[in-house]
Amino acid sequence: MNLKIIDKTFAICKVEDFSQINLNDEFIFVGKTDNELSVVCEMKSIPDNCTHIDRGWTGFRIEGVLDFSLIGIISKLSTILAENKIGIFTVSTYDTDYILIKKESLDEAKEALRENGYIID
Repeated sequence: MNLKIIDKTFAICKVEDFSQINLNDEFIFVGKTDNELSVVCEMKSIPDNCTHIDRGWTGFRIEGVLDFSLIGIISKLSTILAENKIGIFTVSTYDTDYILIKKESLDEAKEALRENGYIID
C-alpha cells in the first residue's frame, strides 16, 4: 500500500463555532458532535476562537480511492505505529484516510511503516 507524506504542519483545534474556518484552505477537516466542534487545519489557519489547540501534526494520505468494503486498513497502520509508541489522529474522507502523527515522530514512523511493507512517497 502506498502512503503519501503531506508536507504541511497541522493543528487539531476545539473551537467555539465555525465562523472563522477558512473552507478555501487546501486541507481542512471539520467535525461536529453533540459535545464539541473540532477542526484540523494548517498551523497558519488556526482560528482565533479556539478553546483548545494541539499543534505540530503532520501525516500520511493513503493513496488511491478506498472501497468501503476494505477492512482493517487503519487498524494495521495504527498497530504498527502503536508498537513503535507513535500516537495518531485519524481523519477519513469519502475517498481515503489520513493518519496524522506528531511532526517529531515522522522519521520513526516512516521507518516502521517501510519495514512493514508500506511504500512512502
